[in-house]
Amino acid sequence: MKAVIVEDEKRAANHLMHLIHEADADIEIIAGLQTIGQSVEWFRNHPMPDLVFLDIHLADGSSFEIFKEIKIDAPIIFTTAYDEYALKAFSVNSIDYLLKPINKDDLNRALTKIKTLSHIQDSDNSTLIKELLLKLSRESAYKKALLVAHKDKLIPLPTEEIAFFYTQYKILKVFTFRNASYVIDDSLENISQQLDPYLFFRINRQCIVSRQAVKDATIWFSGRLALNLTISTPERLYVSRSNTHDFKQWLSGLESKFYTIS
Repeated sequence: MKAVIVEDEKRAANHLMHLIHEADADIEIIAGLQTIGQSVEWFRNHPMPDLVFLDIHLADGSSFEIFKEIKIDAPIIFTTAYDEYALKAFSVNSIDYLLKPINKDDLNRALTKIKTLSHIQDSDNSTLIKELLLKLSRESAYKKALLVAHKDKLIPLPTEEIAFFYTQYKILKVFTFRNASYVIDDSLENISQQLDPYLFFRINRQCIVSRQAVKDATIWFSGRLALNLTISTPERLYVSRSNTHDFKQWLSGLESKFYTIS
């Protein structure tokens, strides 16, 4: 099997090459490419390899720019530090991913999958690539931090530190995993449109919770669920009956329309 590595960091490329040789000595690395331009030129002038390891973030831009210039029919394994939630849905057919720092077990998993699918001829990644580009562009549109009031200042609070949002007496507060709370000068509706719907879910009219904050849920009366979070809450939090089904699906990690908070 002939493979190409597209990676702009020499150390990362050498590390990946070493892991590949350990995992399967029959895999031959025929090219190591570092930039978008170099990659486009190489694929235009050489036969298609059997496998491509492709870093998403290159020094001269996103490697997805390569697909605007050429068509790559070979199976692709993305090597990236990007959020795994943005890639999991595309770990199908001839596309897979490896999160940095790459380890041997993950590489073996990806190679096993690719070999299992090796009987598929003339695979076309173009549709999957377009869908992945669209999803990643949506991901990048979500807020990575929100401005919160703290004394006489506004400070950026990373969304990864947020456990839940709660409205009480018409005041919206955000609670962190460190049990700190801040006032946000905004509405729950507006905030819900700025958050990654895979990571946050609006359980009722008063509250949005983070996936990472949910410890478990207790079946309650009238078809509702009572949430138990990893941190304390002002009062017991309930998933409204109308949102219960969607919440269960969201918590299980299934991709569906209900990720859109409403």
